[in-house]
Amino acid sequence: MTITDASSPDRVPPTPSHTVGPFYGYALPFRGGEDIAPLGHPDTITVHGCVLDGAGDPLPDALIELWGPRPDGSVPRVDGSMRRDPAGGGHLGRNGVEFTGWGRVQTDADGHWYVRTLRPGARGRNAPYLAVCVFARGLLVHLFTRIYLPGDEAALAADPLLTQVGERRRTLIAGEETDRTYRFDIRLQGEGETVFLEFQ
Repeated sequence: MTITDASSPDRVPPTPSHTVGPFYGYALPFRGGEDIAPLGHPDTITVHGCVLDGAGDPLPDALIELWGPRPDGSVPRVDGSMRRDPAGGGHLGRNGVEFTGWGRVQTDADGHWYVRTLRPGARGRNAPYLAVCVFARGLLVHLFTRIYLPGDEAALAADPLLTQVGERRRTLIAGEETDRTYRFDIRLQGEGETVFLEFQ
């Protein structure tokens, strides 16, 4: 048996890593998180899909955050997603008027998620995209990816990120189901794994 001197930090053996949770269903999801665009806005699009594990099974307890610019490419700088009731302190949700560009949604029992937002505009040399952050069981660190929408093939062909990932670019481009509905499944690993980004 080996005795370790715990009084010296350089002599303490590391503890094994493990996941805790997920506890995403408590406090993180909020009413109206999927309605990024104001209700009734005439230019609203719907983006939906499933979060899938390495075996292709849906995850019923993942959390998705999305950010996107306005259709003109400008970044919204307004509050409105997480408003509080000044009288009671409760959560009021969105104000229903302003486009914040941000949403948070939890997957349902079938691993499905959806958001209603405005089609993002181009920023710089990038083709229009929605930025995505994925929280899910088994992940010690959340994952970042992008959702590109079809429609402007020249912009997609010239996008710096899409040109770097080669054949895997298809995992970043949503499929068009109707004029204003797009499908984007997020595969955490395995065959067809979504391209994930690392920011330094």
